[in-house]
Amino acid sequence: VQFHPEVFHTEEGTKILDNFLSICGMKKDWTPASFIESTVEELREQLGDDKVILALSGGVDSSVTAVLLNKAIGRNLTCIFVDHGLLRKNEFETVLENYEHLGLNVIGVDAKQHFYKELSGVTDPEQKRKIIGKGFIDTFDREAHKLQDIKWLAQGTIYPDIIESLSITGVTIKSHHNVGGLPEKMNLKLCEPLKLLFKDEVRRIGLELGMQPHLIHRHPFPGPGLGIRILGEITPDKVRMAQEADDIFISNLRSAGLYDQVWQAGAILLPVQSVGVMGDERTYENTIALRAVTSTDAMTADWAHLPYSFLAKVSNEIINRVKGVNRVVYDISSKPPATIEWE
Repeated sequence: VQFHPEVFHTEEGTKILDNFLSICGMKKDWTPASFIESTVEELREQLGDDKVILALSGGVDSSVTAVLLNKAIGRNLTCIFVDHGLLRKNEFETVLENYEHLGLNVIGVDAKQHFYKELSGVTDPEQKRKIIGKGFIDTFDREAHKLQDIKWLAQGTIYPDIIESLSITGVTIKSHHNVGGLPEKMNLKLCEPLKLLFKDEVRRIGLELGMQPHLIHRHPFPGPGLGIRILGEITPDKVRMAQEADDIFISNLRSAGLYDQVWQAGAILLPVQSVGVMGDERTYENTIALRAVTSTDAMTADWAHLPYSFLAKVSNEIINRVKGVNRVVYDISSKPPATIEWE
């Protein structure tokens, strides 16, 4: 079919799939528990005694992948968490602490300067994604060579990543860092146990695995991080502005009890400056766009109808506290036609 019956916004989509399964004589017996049981068995058979490094991002997908692999192969899994300098404020330290509590074997890698250097002067969004993707792979490759007998690279790729990276007509919507930028001659084999699942299914599996709800229900955060939320060239000062604005937005969502009502949210630093007034002085500074959406599977999404009073509070805090920002706007675009991320 030339549409997506599996997405939430397709009318009677579930019924179409239900009829298809009935005609094919297929059983509708998928459950998180059955997936975990069969996948753990398949991973043990596929990986044997091989050692695996896992590309952790701090998000739900890679975290569930880590716990699933840890259940299958235990200490043969080494998790690599890269600080590419494009994470949320204090994300690196917080995520490492969370992973240690899960009993995972995690190595934190500070690669900020490498990524900043490679991204210097680059403005094209596809090129930025490819550079960040290649940087991840190069970093994992270097870390793998510091370890002994690593054979596999694991990633938290899920089905929407695949769909947006490939199409029947050959038109790519956008490359994903998990599926784009991979070198043709990779030194490690690839393991992606969640690649046929949607986000809501991944969360159900995480809960079935006993993971804490605050880890499972975290908003999705793109692997390239703020690299695709800073439109145009990336600089350390722009990263600072994006981090501070994002932190204010997310903190306010939590304190207002709105965080769990939103699928994904973040602050985008636009390559747009505008005139403002601070005190008695004229300013000419940057613009932040706030983005918040509701969804069930990330294939389609509506903009979140947040209260005006809430948006006004967040806007005032960002303008007053983030040096270099004098204007805040709110994105009211749905997917489609817009994507959730701006780049």
